[in-house]
Amino acid sequence: MAEVKQPTSNSFKKLQGFLRSRMGQAIADYGMIGEGDRVMVCVSGGKDSHTLLDILRHLQRRAPVHFDILAVNLDQKQPGFPTQVLPEYFDAISVPYRIVEQDTYSTVKRVIPEGKTMCSLCSRLRRGVLYRVAAEEGATKIALGHHRDDMIETLFLNMFHGGRLKAMPPKLLTDDRRHIVIRPLAYCPEVDIARYARYREFPIIPCTLCGSQANLQRAQIKEMLQTWEKQWPGRTETLFRSLQNVAPSQLADPNLFDFGGLESAQIVPTDGDSEEPIAADLEAEFNPAMALFADGLPLLTGAKGRDRQ
Repeated sequence: MAEVKQPTSNSFKKLQGFLRSRMGQAIADYGMIGEGDRVMVCVSGGKDSHTLLDILRHLQRRAPVHFDILAVNLDQKQPGFPTQVLPEYFDAISVPYRIVEQDTYSTVKRVIPEGKTMCSLCSRLRRGVLYRVAAEEGATKIALGHHRDDMIETLFLNMFHGGRLKAMPPKLLTDDRRHIVIRPLAYCPEVDIARYARYREFPIIPCTLCGSQANLQRAQIKEMLQTWEKQWPGRTETLFRSLQNVAPSQLADPNLFDFGGLESAQIVPTDGDSEEPIAADLEAEFNPAMALFADGLPLLTGAKGRDRQ
């Protein structure tokens, strides 16, 4: 396989610069990569992981710190999986790699009833294998190709189907505290990643295990978000920013905020003061609003357009 040629059109250069900037900013904001890191980049063959590897290799050459990259692909023994595609591609771009063969496909097909969503079990099995490989390879960071839209979709999946306010963090310490998982594409929109992958003509390998399943919950969430984005451009970016601006006191989790310890401030009059001036101040503060209500707001009176003017 010949090495991928980089397009030279202005539109591509602009897109490339945008994604490189977004990834670099995410890495800096969350301290994803440091001096001497060995980053294991998980490459499934899809557009996201291809883009992750491609841009990360560029940043590696320009980063102020030295770090190594190891591309890892998990061959899950799905029927018809083109085993030669990724090794040929990795050789062509001269990136160190390891192909791991593990038949998780048979396990998923055996355990999950026909027609049920396979993604959850498949993901857990794949994650376990990748954690093991990371330990064997001495990887200090595990880089996954999840992007901004994945994180928003996961937020709504957990709210709608799990009753939890939870998404994907850009950087994660595993439960056993042995691995750090990073998502350098956290700031990158999926639509731009898809455009980038088409420009670069990556050798895309579709997932035939779950990609063909109809009515997946994630697909339904994705459709909902895409509809919102069409109606209100910028909605997805605003939703993502909400993950970065959390106010625990405005939610309802007593484990995050001490609601039971809340007490109002007691106003104690000082010498020469009385409660009357305080009441007067409050009355003066709310008088303008009360005047509006007295004039008859449409909200209260049901008045038509002429009253709004």
